[in-house]
Parts: sequence; structure tokens; C-alpha cells
Amino acid sequence: MDKDTLEFVTFCISNLAGKLKIPQSEVYRRLKTSGILYNYIVPSYDVLHTFGVRYLMDDLTDYMKKKGVLPQ
Repeated sequence: MDKDTLEFVTFCISNLAGKLKIPQSEVYRRLKTSGILYNYIVPSYDVLHTFGVRYLMDDLTDYMKKKGVLPQ
């Protein structure tokens, strides 16, 4: 993972933690164990990093719900 992708992942985790009101470590755990981190966020960096923050957070929380790591 290059520096830009790592910074983006950190950005996503931090913003999701604020939106969901859960610790960053818990967001990271959920993203990693569900496969969202390495099967969606990292490989889709080139597209995802162009989205606005609100759209990105909505997209990620919707995907977390579909993967069962957040309640519907």
C-alpha cells in the first residue's frame, strides 16, 4: 500500500468513527474482518478518493450494513 492510499484509509477510518460514534480501532477491525478494507477501499482508492466526504461516508456505511458489520 502506498502512502496516498494509507492516508486515505486513515481518513476513512477517522471519519467513519466520528460518524458512527465508535472508536477508530473498532472501525478498523470491522473493515478488516469484513473484507471491506482490502477488497473494496484499497483497490478502489483511485475512484473513492474523488468522492466528497459525505458521499464517501454514506457509501461506506451502506456497504458495511450490506456486509453485516453495522445494523440495518
